[in-house]
Amino acid sequence: MQWEPSAALETIQKRAQIYQQIRAFFSARDLLEVDTPLLSQATNTDAQIVSIEALNQRQALFLQTSPEFAMKRLLAAGSGSIYQICHAFRGAESGRLHNIEFTLLEWYRVAYDYRALMDEVESLIDTLSDRSNSYRRVRYRDLFIEQANVDITGIRLSSLREKTGELVPGADTDDLDFDQCLDLLLSMVVAPRLKGYVFVYDYPVSQAALARVNATNPSVAERFELFHDGLELANGFSELTDAGLQRRRFENDNDLRAAKGLPRYPIDEHLLAALQTGMPDCAGVALGIDRLLMVILGLDSIDQAISFVDRETEYS
Repeated sequence: MQWEPSAALETIQKRAQIYQQIRAFFSARDLLEVDTPLLSQATNTDAQIVSIEALNQRQALFLQTSPEFAMKRLLAAGSGSIYQICHAFRGAESGRLHNIEFTLLEWYRVAYDYRALMDEVESLIDTLSDRSNSYRRVRYRDLFIEQANVDITGIRLSSLREKTGELVPGADTDDLDFDQCLDLLLSMVVAPRLKGYVFVYDYPVSQAALARVNATNPSVAERFELFHDGLELANGFSELTDAGLQRRRFENDNDLRAAKGLPRYPIDEHLLAALQTGMPDCAGVALGIDRLLMVILGLDSIDQAISFVDRETEYS
């Protein structure tokens, strides 16, 4: 039986050092470290995310896919800018770059927008990697034109399906919706061509999730993702504070889940009540610690960044 750690002791020591650096970084900026529950009666309704259910007698609970909802309740309660290092869980994610249990650094900055938060992400990564890195920023639409020769503005779904099928040979695109085509192109064509640290921003409004719509260009959401050599490291927003709009997004997510034959997930009414009471304008980001360790240390798989991995299925 394999009992030894999947990560080298040097990697475990580096993780501990990074935790210390993170806490020093945010302490110097007057952010409060918080701790929120891993279990909740509600969960993320996103149709692309599989939540892990935990039964407590007759009560259904969910292991949280991120601490986002609880941290926003703290923001609405007047916490000010906050951060958290915690474990998160997502089902059906296992492989060289995925594990169902992983470590997130998530933080929220009051009075920031997504552009200011990108600046801070850069400063943090430079601190943790002990070097000044080079970063590129590119709009989502421009990136698809550049890397896939696809202009997502005005393209018909039939044409997008056809183009996706050409660029991803063997993919069955007949039943894919618009965003599923874009997600497939991003993961299989666009992201693998990215080199170094790249911020992709101004996502289509249909992929806003919990992000605010851009006031001057309502076709895009104030959302960014950070990649390194095609590996997604972080996802951030200028946060949506409108409770009514957020409820409609959750309900639309569940309608999409039902259309795909997936279970509807309970909506977080506590979050919506907090938004209704009033959450300050802010921006937030979730950064994957395990993947960042992979980048900083040059590791080949996420297993090498995690102390113990209990997985029966091997990956290629």
